[in-house]
Amino acid sequence: MFPADRPRRLRRTPALRRLVAQTSLEPRHLVLPMFVADGIEAPREISSMPGVVQHSLDSLRSAAAEAIAAGVGGVMLFGVPKPEDKDATGSAASDPDGVLNRGLRALRSELGDDAVVMADTCLDEFTDHGHCGVLDSHGAVDNDATLTRYVDMALAQADSGADLLGTSGMMDGQVGAIRSALDAAGQTDAGIIAYAAKYASAFYGPFREAVGSSLQGDRRTYQQDSANRREAQLETDLDVAEGADIVMVKPAMSYLDILREVADRSPVPVAAYQISGEYSMIVAAANNGWIDRDAAALESLVCIKRAGADVILTYFAVDIARTLSGTSS
Repeated sequence: MFPADRPRRLRRTPALRRLVAQTSLEPRHLVLPMFVADGIEAPREISSMPGVVQHSLDSLRSAAAEAIAAGVGGVMLFGVPKPEDKDATGSAASDPDGVLNRGLRALRSELGDDAVVMADTCLDEFTDHGHCGVLDSHGAVDNDATLTRYVDMALAQADSGADLLGTSGMMDGQVGAIRSALDAAGQTDAGIIAYAAKYASAFYGPFREAVGSSLQGDRRTYQQDSANRREAQLETDLDVAEGADIVMVKPAMSYLDILREVADRSPVPVAAYQISGEYSMIVAAANNGWIDRDAAALESLVCIKRAGADVILTYFAVDIARTLSGTSS
């Protein structure tokens, strides 16, 4: 007997598959994370993230303009201070002349309103101990003292031209504290992209090199446990109630179930961050000839989009934007 139902009919040609595709990924959905380092005159390679660099201010401008010309929707900027500028409270993070705020001003000047400029609102790059907050006398991260520093940092970033502030430290109440401070300062247009469900992950390793992290130990006392699911819903609900404009799940690829559940309940747009380790695994396998780099990257991003992401932060952003628009070199 032959089958009466033949779903394969709609898979027969690329045109048919395009016609009935249930998930659409466009360049505008992609955000490029970028690193700007103090004291360098030319881009500096990140060995664990082939193809990604720490930028000088000049190369940051040109690379960001190139990304936006490719159709990428925005950029997320991380600052890499000189080692000697780190201290216990991450004071360089809120310094208007600190590397991150100078980078934000450079991006705003270069891009105008043609792109969304996002800033990482976290202290880990700037502290000499590498944690995302201020430590108490016992060496634990002091949640409420850290909120004060986040407020200072957020105000400096908004003044420097950031459209969206990325609250990535996973401190309780961080979104509410920053939203209140922004509104009180008249920065009512500055938005918050809240890292609502950020998990303590082994896949962050290459990022530590990218930002020159000073961390010893881990961040498991404030980032979420990978075994927990319902906790992500609580964190998301709290961030939305406190005023988040966008909520984010991080990492993305190993947490697609979390992303789907957040997307199903969130009243605001949902972002997902394909993090450094997820990027580096694909690139390393491709460099060994085991997989097709571009095909694997595109598939991974389509799957993140299918799981519910409205916005995807990825180091593949420029290459995939060109692939999607048919302008790959």
